[in-house]
Amino acid sequence: MGLFDVFKDKDDEDDKGEAIEEEINFESFKNQDSSSGTEQEPEQETPSYSPPTEETPSYSSSQTTSQIGIEALMDKRVKLEEAIDYVGLMIKNLKDKRTKLVKNIEDESVDIRNLKEKLTKINQFIQEESDGLQQLTSKRSQVEKDADDVGNIVYGLRDKISEIDKIVADEASKIKSFKDSRSGSS
Repeated sequence: MGLFDVFKDKDDEDDKGEAIEEEINFESFKNQDSSSGTEQEPEQETPSYSPPTEETPSYSSSQTTSQIGIEALMDKRVKLEEAIDYVGLMIKNLKDKRTKLVKNIEDESVDIRNLKEKLTKINQFIQEESDGLQQLTSKRSQVEKDADDVGNIVYGLRDKISEIDKIVADEASKIKSFKDSRSGSS
């Protein structure tokens, strides 16, 4: 299993929408041995040049690159490119997720605005009904006052009619007694 095989397996999970919880350890690139088995040069070691002597055997180009560490450097570069590609993929996935969140938030915002408009209309209806009920209450109060006034007028008229009836009855009784007294005298 290679260094980035772990990330490649995670790519399949990313397609399913699962979160990546792996962290990339970039420090491992500094200390990693190359796959060819050559030893890595220390980081701050400066190469020293010694002129070839006659006793030194000639090196082939593969031995020279191996000694200098080019293969290890090339392997690190390839792995860094893979890591950069993977980070780019992670960024793309984050952008996609953010875009989905923005869309979801906008959809929710539209829904909430629609609900708010409905509630505003309901509130207006309730206010209109409250105003209508208040007007009806006021009209009912006015009608009750008018009914009380009519009742008082009726009672007053009844009293006056009773007085008039009493006066008429008294006068009728006087006339009757006057007639009776006249008929008795004639």
